[in-house]
Amino acid sequence: MAARGRGSAAGSRAPLVAGAAFLCVAVLLLAAAIQAAEAGTTYLVGDAAGWTRNVDYGQWVAGKTFHAGDILVFKYNTTWHDVTWVSKGGYRKCIVSPKGRAPVYHTGYDAVTLPRGTHYFICGAPGHCSAGMKLAVTVC
Repeated sequence: MAARGRGSAAGSRAPLVAGAAFLCVAVLLLAAAIQAAEAGTTYLVGDAAGWTRNVDYGQWVAGKTFHAGDILVFKYNTTWHDVTWVSKGGYRKCIVSPKGRAPVYHTGYDAVTLPRGTHYFICGAPGHCSAGMKLAVTVC
């Protein structure tokens, strides 16, 4: 019977080391894919026109499917516009909630991460919402 020395076992470990390395790489790739999926899709509201009175937002939202974690980016001129996250009633009647009750954005480049549900956004400048500057988004 041949004696087995220390060196003979090392050769049999090579496949284990390679397998462990492959597993580590696979886990890292999976983690990166999950993180990317959780980040969601970013939408520029109104596309190139941005958040302005010249866009039909009902048409803009048509055909899009929004998911929790997606991001709406409102790009607009702060001299004329803002973005207010309102209730369904505020959306229907173009009414901004009393100060502090609804988030109001006014940086000109606002990113809003969407949770599940239906969300309503209007421009709080007088007459803009009633002229069509409002957006309703349903999120799966």
